Amino acid sequence: MSRSDLPSHTCTIARAAAQVGDEWTILIMREMFLGTRRFDDILRLTGMSSHLLSQRLKKLEAQGVIRRELYSERPPRHEYRLTEKGLELWAVIIALKQWGDRWLSTEDTPVQIMHKTCGNVVRPQMTCPDCGERIEAHDAEAQLSRTFELERQAARRAP
Repeated sequence: MSRSDLPSHTCTIARAAAQVGDEWTILIMREMFLGTRRFDDILRLTGMSSHLLSQRLKKLEAQGVIRRELYSERPPRHEYRLTEKGLELWAVIIALKQWGDRWLSTEDTPVQIMHKTCGNVVRPQMTCPDCGERIEAHDAEAQLSRTFELERQAARRAP
């Protein structure tokens, strides 16, 4: 399997990774969720080259994850906003943050998440929408679609 094959896979994890799975895109999303909107600010705060940032922003815009909004007409300047599709990546970014805090942090967590309603610092978690119980990996079982199972079987047989 090559990287260019990912968007055509049945597996939505593979397809999602093709859209937002590289480290620079993850850092752009981090900045967007921290409220950074302008190209120069994202550039400084991620340490990316301007060419690479421009490529990633164009890709995110084409995929509908972000949108550009004009904030100055002379000279024309844009800022970037998360779309509904982009906002739904919040749980992914928070999951990466929490994993990094646990396994990679050498000091206190660099970012804490505060619940606006009650003002408490929280550690978001996955819960079952029906019973409300917390869900960990050992509490869940994957059920593959027939199409995905056939795709996996073909991959196992491939040279």
